[in-house]
Amino acid sequence: MQQLEAHEVPLRKVFGSDYDFRIPDYQRPYAWEVEQARQLLDDLVEALGRDDDEPYFLGSTVLVKSNGAADSEVIDGQQRLTTLTILFAVVRDLASPGGIRTSLDKMIVEPGDELLGLEAKPRLELKKRDRGFFRTYVQEPGRIQDLVDLGDMALKTDAQRAIRDNAKALRAVLVDMGEDARHRLVKMMSARTFLVVVSTPNLASAHRIFSVMNARGLDLSPADIFKSKVIGELDSDEYATKWDDAEVMLGRSSFADLFLYLRMIFVKERAKQELMIEFPKQVLDGYLPDRAAEFVDDVLVPYAEAYRRIREFGYVASTGAEQINSWFRRLAQIDNNDWLPPALWAVRHHGDDPDWLDRFLRRLERLAASMFVRRVYTTPRVIRYANLLQELAAGLGLDAPAFRLGDDERAETLRQLDGALYLVPKIRKYVLLRLDEMVADGSGVTHTFSIITVEHVLPQRPAEDSRWVADFSADDRTTWTHRIANLVLLNRTKNAEAQNYDFALKKAKYFLSGKGVAAFPLTSQVLAQDEWTPAVLETRQKELIRTLAEGWNL
Repeated sequence: MQQLEAHEVPLRKVFGSDYDFRIPDYQRPYAWEVEQARQLLDDLVEALGRDDDEPYFLGSTVLVKSNGAADSEVIDGQQRLTTLTILFAVVRDLASPGGIRTSLDKMIVEPGDELLGLEAKPRLELKKRDRGFFRTYVQEPGRIQDLVDLGDMALKTDAQRAIRDNAKALRAVLVDMGEDARHRLVKMMSARTFLVVVSTPNLASAHRIFSVMNARGLDLSPADIFKSKVIGELDSDEYATKWDDAEVMLGRSSFADLFLYLRMIFVKERAKQELMIEFPKQVLDGYLPDRAAEFVDDVLVPYAEAYRRIREFGYVASTGAEQINSWFRRLAQIDNNDWLPPALWAVRHHGDDPDWLDRFLRRLERLAASMFVRRVYTTPRVIRYANLLQELAAGLGLDAPAFRLGDDERAETLRQLDGALYLVPKIRKYVLLRLDEMVADGSGVTHTFSIITVEHVLPQRPAEDSRWVADFSADDRTTWTHRIANLVLLNRTKNAEAQNYDFALKKAKYFLSGKGVAAFPLTSQVLAQDEWTPAVLETRQKELIRTLAEGWNL
């Protein structure tokens, strides 16, 4: 079990030999603006003005840090630690030699101790791009004036500009304070100003803590951490740009999800631990350090593009593209994304063959729909797709056994379809939309309405004096009200008054679109009926179930 520690630590120890802070490259750059830096200083000056012995807390920082080791990867707290270092450096450079100046210099740079085996080095290392700049102009003694004098052309990043601007703003306030007040301020900061330092040796645990403590901010994503591992091995901005372009194309949330699907594609088994633990071991270790570029070019970029095509129904080919995109639309209506890894694999490896892809997606949708209708729960469902991925990797392709539905599976699917479908809200619309397409028999029907509702022909609560009660006994209503034969699709919200009309009036006023034509083939069938009776429903039920059985090869 990973050990979690949280301690109130005074700044003299925070900036001491117990901690060797390092900002990992997956973190966002230093970005505090003058307003935030000034607010930090104002809060400290206010605490100094109280002139009592009460501790002053600056907040918290979250670290990946092993017990007893100084190395500290900063997960949360970069902005505050960096600004405090700038503040200490400004006071140091304003101070006379010796005394406060020497003490502050030791808080900024570890002077080294041969007896303790400590090397001289900065207490805080920023990301690679800004590390040298920070070391030169902030951590080196006597360079703050040079820093504030730098012109914009000398600043290569937004982080360097923020460092310059904040140093300039802090210096202006501290100069006006006078030397005595500055010395009292840094003494107060050293002795009775505290950070709550939360540390754990496990990166996943640190990420969870960070997410909880910073719910209003932009949470660190596992994808950010994986980026640092991959791009860190490449001395090229080209691949960082490729990675960023893929994230922008998908959006931050979907891009993070992509790594879940990649893990499944590579490992082909149900996850047992968190993604941040499994993905580096199970996927990245096969590419790093020597094949980092290959991971970006052959895995990340093509799979991100495949995901975009699936998600946006944006498959393009000289022929057959619309059929492929129709399969994507159908699958997207299923209430889970477990089908996505096989679909991504297929688009990645057979995206140039629309005929093969059409046959693959037909099989995949049949499997997904059957499990959806049978309400197969997560574990066996994921295992089924994992088996499919194993068989695809073995070269079985369209003949993969995982595609096949056993006799019991087909029978149970038909039993669910033949039951009170309306009472299973999760599946009823999906089944009726697919049935509507099957009834259309390849006529190219697509469902693009913003509103689609599932409605009853025989009302759920007919009036006692209605024709419905005369034609349907109580047992008949129990048998037929919620089954497929009695359900239709409408492209508008229900009309509470009209839904209880007798059949002839209901056809005219409830089941027709504004132009007088039913919007769905399934609904048009109802309009062709002269009457609506138990006998009609019995015949219709058999026909519709047969249509589904043939369409899904059940």
